[in-house]
Amino acid sequence: MKDTYRFQHKHILDIEQFSAADISYILDTATSFKEISTRPIKKVPTLRGKTIINFFFEPSTRTRLSFEIAAKRMSADTFNIAASTSSAKKGETLIDTALNLEAMNPDIIIIRHSSSGAAALLTRHVNAAIINAGDGTHEHPSQGLLDMMTVREHKGEIEGLKVAIIGDIAHSRVAHSDIIGFTKMGAEVRVAGPATFMPLYLDSLGARVCSSVEEAVTDADVVMALRIQKERQDDPLIPSLREYAQFYGINRSLLQHARPDVLIMHPGPINRGVEMNPDVADGKGSVILEQVTNGVAVRMALLYLVMGAEGSNVE
Repeated sequence: MKDTYRFQHKHILDIEQFSAADISYILDTATSFKEISTRPIKKVPTLRGKTIINFFFEPSTRTRLSFEIAAKRMSADTFNIAASTSSAKKGETLIDTALNLEAMNPDIIIIRHSSSGAAALLTRHVNAAIINAGDGTHEHPSQGLLDMMTVREHKGEIEGLKVAIIGDIAHSRVAHSDIIGFTKMGAEVRVAGPATFMPLYLDSLGARVCSSVEEAVTDADVVMALRIQKERQDDPLIPSLREYAQFYGINRSLLQHARPDVLIMHPGPINRGVEMNPDVADGKGSVILEQVTNGVAVRMALLYLVMGAEGSNVE
């Protein structure tokens, strides 16, 4: 594919923008970069001289840090800005903030924002490449890609797999990216959760809405639990966390319905004993920490590709 294919996306806004060939190419590129993180000296000169800004309006551990690590492992100059310490606290608009960042000539701006479409908005006002690190309830493309990378590493291919996603689908940008991505790659995606967590448009994304968790996980190759996004809910949409854990939490008894070699996934952070029991999160089939490891490789690949650095040397 590398002889005939060329990555043509300046911005990374969502999984929807990618074809199956795009996704395969990103995952192949990430796989080639993964080895760099195992070296005694974890650094290559690929993006030396490039300036990358992490601009996060919401809390983040894994995404923000892995983007920063990815950039530094490729020798880019990185700068982190939190909304709480920026002029946004003084009333500056997102566009004005972005224009001021643009005046400093960064090459890439990575943004996480509570409003869906924030990353796409910036592409209309700045020349820098924009990477969406999660926008509202819209998408989280790099998370979707690292999830697909993790599954592909274990299963060899994604086509034909049965992927069950359980929990707060309505408020989860990860769920949206995963549903679109896994479907494009030929998997059957099933979703289940409380009715208040099931948006009406799921069929249009390609997901099969199941009436019970047991139905969703039956013969599943992958089971992913999602965190309840309480920060995106004005009013409680479930009676209690205890009731949610009883009916929708992932436990060993439930997993007896899945395939024996089922992969257990979670985008983090995990609310142990709510979305997933500790013995599941830490036990057989869990690839949750591998997702984190692959997040660095995927984000290295995205930084590399949006810079058009395909001809650069990775030493």
